[in-house]
Amino acid sequence: MKTIVVISRDVTLAELVRRSCGPEENAVVFDTIHSALGYIYDSIPNLVVIDIPSADLTSVRLLNTVKSDPIFSQLPVLAVVEDNPGVLDWDDIVVEDFIRRGDLFNDMRMRLALCLRRSERTVEINPLTRLPGNISINKQIQERITGGVDFALAYADLDNFKPFNDKYGFSRGDDVIKMSARIILNIVKSGQGVGSFVGHVGGDDFVFIVDRPRVETLSQKIIDSFDQIISTFYDPQDRKNGYIESVDRQGSTRIFPIMTISIGITFGWPHHFTHYGQITQIAADMKQQAKRYRGSCYRVDERCPG
Repeated sequence: MKTIVVISRDVTLAELVRRSCGPEENAVVFDTIHSALGYIYDSIPNLVVIDIPSADLTSVRLLNTVKSDPIFSQLPVLAVVEDNPGVLDWDDIVVEDFIRRGDLFNDMRMRLALCLRRSERTVEINPLTRLPGNISINKQIQERITGGVDFALAYADLDNFKPFNDKYGFSRGDDVIKMSARIILNIVKSGQGVGSFVGHVGGDDFVFIVDRPRVETLSQKIIDSFDQIISTFYDPQDRKNGYIESVDRQGSTRIFPIMTISIGITFGWPHHFTHYGQITQIAADMKQQAKRYRGSCYRVDERCPG
């Protein structure tokens, strides 16, 4: 299901967007960008429709701030403008498309469809979690390396996800992936709203970039939240047992404990690396070290010079 966030005080506009949605689309309406922020950060919608005439400049600037975040820079925005809006400064309004109010009834459905299809063609994001994928991840890391930035890179991976997926099916497995993405994104953004980044490598692997002093605290919060929630995805008897029976990679039936999360942490020491592949390999190595321990944990790289 694709989600369209509508930001407008105009009830008629909101209802028109709802009626223009296709069978696989859902419109969620908010009066202001302030009231929509929590939903946008938590759910990462497929499209935002903002009513420029009913939005004050402060709200527009706030939306621009959201779009300046690497995670949301690829979020498409459709602006609704007056029939004769005068001279609009598009440098102050960061949107991908606009529609005039007089064209709403004739063109809204077509414009929504075009915006959604365009975003699917051009945006490099994971379709399940709506988080940036590998191209964006590598770009974010390389920009920090080139700029001589001191940063922390964390690589998170779910333990015993495949047996869970095999036992309960892809639908419940997808729910776990989406839950994990929300936990990581919400905790990282709450802990460091500016300059952080969260990406989805694929499958049950995620990365996040934060300032060095914050990474261990945020990693522990992610672990605590994950451990608190994950058991609710298991059937009552499996949850009571603390394990499931499933098939391993060799085709043998085995007992697997409740899922945990492992996080490997390393640092982008200024002028120490030249290529993103160097630091991502170290983070992946640290993640593998974390997976050797029982239960959720993180492990920090000690090999780089201070």
